[in-house]
Amino acid sequence: MERIDHNSYKPIQVAGETVSKYSADHPGLIIADQYKKNLEELFLLRNPGYRFNKQYREDFDRFAKDHAGSNPEEKLGSWFYFPWINTLVHYLAEELHQELRTGRNRYLITDAEQKSFYQSVVGVLGMSVGSHAAISIVMTGGSRRIKLADPDTLSGDNLNRIRTGFQNVGTNKSIAAARMIYEMNPYAVVDIFPEGIREENAVQFLDGVNVVLEEMDEPYWKYRVRELARERGIPVVMGTDNGDGNIVDVERYDLDRTYPILHGFAGGLTAEQLKKMTPRDLPKIAAKIAGAQLAPPRMLDSVAEVGRSLYSWPQLGTAANLCGSTLAYLARRIACGDPKIKSGRYQVNLDAIFENGYRMGWLSRKLHFLKFIRIMQKR
Repeated sequence: MERIDHNSYKPIQVAGETVSKYSADHPGLIIADQYKKNLEELFLLRNPGYRFNKQYREDFDRFAKDHAGSNPEEKLGSWFYFPWINTLVHYLAEELHQELRTGRNRYLITDAEQKSFYQSVVGVLGMSVGSHAAISIVMTGGSRRIKLADPDTLSGDNLNRIRTGFQNVGTNKSIAAARMIYEMNPYAVVDIFPEGIREENAVQFLDGVNVVLEEMDEPYWKYRVRELARERGIPVVMGTDNGDGNIVDVERYDLDRTYPILHGFAGGLTAEQLKKMTPRDLPKIAAKIAGAQLAPPRMLDSVAEVGRSLYSWPQLGTAANLCGSTLAYLARRIACGDPKIKSGRYQVNLDAIFENGYRMGWLSRKLHFLKFIRIMQKR
């Protein structure tokens, strides 16, 4: 196996006639060539009458012959080499690849919506929960171009909630997510910002973006990116892990550039004022931003134990996956111009759906929250 550059994240397009040369130049190369099978699946998607009639071989052979013309199979479509897995993959041409991988979306997502979604540009800030959102967007055929920003590298304790393996520990999070996106769609354009969002690149990150998914930890940048997005009429969506569920904030600055940042929960605070706050005052603002009053008792207890019995607040992989799916859903609806998605704070609360007697326990949860506030004020 050749040595892999762990900063590499883009596949290399390879001409069909050089496939054999690639095998010689890359020891241990894996070749994944399912072109004929993918073409057959595309044929069946276009001919649903064969769902219950398997006598389609003659028609498919004719379809495959027309598709190939005078070209040998190795020259059809596109070959892409993925250096981080030393694998060469044979894909259908982009339009056909997109048709194949979104064929099972049809009617749930209309053809016009699918096209609009694919042409949209989504920016994702923060690649823990954000990686689930980005991958789910691409998985459902959205955002040929996507922007990813995160200065952090993967650590072992991240992998309870980030969809990757331990071989990627030490890899920048935006690079790890970009690799997964390219493996699904090598025709994508993934712009990464491995330094994270900063004053010198914030405008570049937002340029051309239709929706921002904000999943950062830094309070200043949570505010600053909203100030910049609101000026430009770019909607911002944020999902916050909340035990087994999520808190989701939607700010439709595309529909209303006067809408208050984070719904006005922190008053008329600006990013600059937030930057100047003392460490003692920040937790109060952070609680308002995160929606601590909506947190379940176990989550409140966990946050109160950070720095005591816990190194950091806990986050579950199930909640991160759920949040990513929710953000991808909202990104699609908003990118397609749906005005029915309104600004506001929402709960995706599995306990409220499945837990018997949950609503009866509202008073106990309220008292637990007040206890949490007293504990945090004393720290």
